[in-house]
Amino acid sequence: MKYILVSCLVLLFNCSNKTNSKDTSTAIEKENLIQVLDTIWTTEQTPIRLRDSLMANYGVDSELVKGQQAIIEKNHAINEKKVKDILDKYGWPTKEIAGEQGNWTISNVIQHADNEVRIKYLPMMRQAVKDKKLEPRFLVRAEDRIATERGDLQIYGGQMKYYPETKSFNLWPVYDPQNIDKRRTEIGLDSIAIFLKNRFDFEWNLEEQIRRTKEFELEKQKNK
Repeated sequence: MKYILVSCLVLLFNCSNKTNSKDTSTAIEKENLIQVLDTIWTTEQTPIRLRDSLMANYGVDSELVKGQQAIIEKNHAINEKKVKDILDKYGWPTKEIAGEQGNWTISNVIQHADNEVRIKYLPMMRQAVKDKKLEPRFLVRAEDRIATERGDLQIYGGQMKYYPETKSFNLWPVYDPQNIDKRRTEIGLDSIAIFLKNRFDFEWNLEEQIRRTKEFELEKQKNK
């Protein structure tokens, strides 16, 4: 299994470099937007899936995981520039222009960017949801990511964090955990328990999350 994964890393890195060097020299036109977004999706998501597989097999701190993370960051820098160019030139595209997966691709790249980028395009994402161009779940992910990057409580529970002290993942503390399902239902999302189980194979425990939120707020008050 180890040798298969390493071979995949080498092959993906080589293919990614060839694709990226070709695409960055080509202007993005509306007519080939679907093709461009398909390439972005592949180069953005495939290395992440491979990293997660390596993480499961070798642990978070393995050299293979670190090497794969470097590939992820290199690809993302190129993809982020392309997505910014698309949004700045055309605005948020319709499904007809971007394809079925196009808006998912754009949202994922924004999600993986710095907070400054997310905040810049957040109004555009909100308008895209109002215009039925974008599913609310993608907006929710961006809103929660902005909150966690600021060191605030998240609203909808979309963000997990790795805690080195326990060597485990847990939900980033949420605002008012007792009413999180009410907030999620209002924008058409599954309950937090269903979401966490399906997305992360993580069990929602209300009492635990209430305790963690209180601890988070106390720590924040202490550090002010």
